[in-house]
Amino acid sequence: MTKFLRKHFTNILFFGFILFLFTPYGLPVRSTLIKGVSFLTTRVFSLEVDEDKQKVLSSYYWTLRDSEGVDINMESLKGKVVFINYWATWCPPCIAEMPSLQKLYSEYKDKVVFLFVANDEPDKVGYFMREKGFNFPVYFQVSQPAEELRSKSLPTTFIINSEGKIVVKKIGAADWNSNKVRNLLSSLVQ
Repeated sequence: MTKFLRKHFTNILFFGFILFLFTPYGLPVRSTLIKGVSFLTTRVFSLEVDEDKQKVLSSYYWTLRDSEGVDINMESLKGKVVFINYWATWCPPCIAEMPSLQKLYSEYKDKVVFLFVANDEPDKVGYFMREKGFNFPVYFQVSQPAEELRSKSLPTTFIINSEGKIVVKKIGAADWNSNKVRNLLSSLVQ
């Protein structure tokens, strides 16, 4: 038996690594690795869109439904600072940034409108939120957003100023509770 193990040790390690990494057991490890890399890049690179490249929303028509079944239309948010985050329960980068999003939401929920848009089944999202202890508001899309707010990647986050300009568009995880983001939000809500 020992000769067999020695002979196939590399194959066993490789198979174990793949099995661990690509099964639910590996999710915490993947999330932690992604969190470390993405939070480092948030500190190094700017999240803000250059002012000359900032797009203005072509339409505020976008209907979302909250976890209680109540619809909200983005039309009602004109003139407010809006933070939009697309995410899913099965997305490791989304999970990695969730604690920082929760902290940011807890601090700015009275000053900024947060739209956490889940790309998942409501039951799964509800279970996930309870298990992780998150209390930020979750929405589900009823209609499509303006073209400028569409993304095929998760997570994707937008920050829209009170004039309807997209000042942040970030694809991938980030440290949303950083001084950089807090300073930006504080400047937008003054």
